[in-house]
Amino acid sequence: MKSDFQGFLDNNHRIIAKVCRIYTDSTEDFNDYYQECIVQLWRSFDTFRGASKLSTWTYRVCLNVCLSQLRSKKRTIPTENREIPDIIDEDSALQEERVQELYKAIKLLRESDRAIILLYLEEKSYKEMAEILGITVTNVGAKVNRVKAQLKKIIDERFGH
Repeated sequence: MKSDFQGFLDNNHRIIAKVCRIYTDSTEDFNDYYQECIVQLWRSFDTFRGASKLSTWTYRVCLNVCLSQLRSKKRTIPTENREIPDIIDEDSALQEERVQELYKAIKLLRESDRAIILLYLEEKSYKEMAEILGITVTNVGAKVNRVKAQLKKIIDERFGH
């Protein structure tokens, strides 16, 4: 089954990158988190049972890795002056600016809330979000609404939108 791992990475590298991006402030940290996600995915690849979608499992593994990395680092460096890795292929400079603002605002949320908004922006169903996060669908709905309101407030206050 490990022979399928490269194909799996080819199909899921953007998920890994998106999760790592919301939990890192620098290219160096991004690369470290990304590499650690790949290591953990490789270690557990043969144990994937198919009880959920492969993308759901990928999100869960990567979120756990990133949250674990954050807990071990306990960083206090502000995000405003740090380099953010660019992984989005957008044409418009204005759109790219808005995306950067969104990521900066997301980084101001609590760590657990970042996972909620990432999955929401990825258009995951509440059921799939519940599977990934290990909470009830009802709890997902409540958290999504609360986090969206927090994010809107942050964007309005910081970026005047």
